[in-house]
Amino acid sequence: MNMETITFSPAQVHVFNLVSHIKSALGLEQLREQLAAFYAKQVDDEMDALWESGQWDEKRMNELRGSHFRTPYNK
Repeated sequence: MNMETITFSPAQVHVFNLVSHIKSALGLEQLREQLAAFYAKQVDDEMDALWESGQWDEKRMNELRGSHFRTPYNK
């Protein structure tokens, strides 16, 4: 039997320690909301940086408008 060792980053260990204190569904929901807000801010900040650098602009946005990038399913 081949057992792989999993190594957690310091951030993962910190999060595991924090979430061990959540004792209710409400607490879990509040954590989910905070994580969603955190990642939404990260995306906003990255998009702002792309816009300021000229890598993203109104023209590029309009080019992608209406595009569909889903993988087609074979029936």
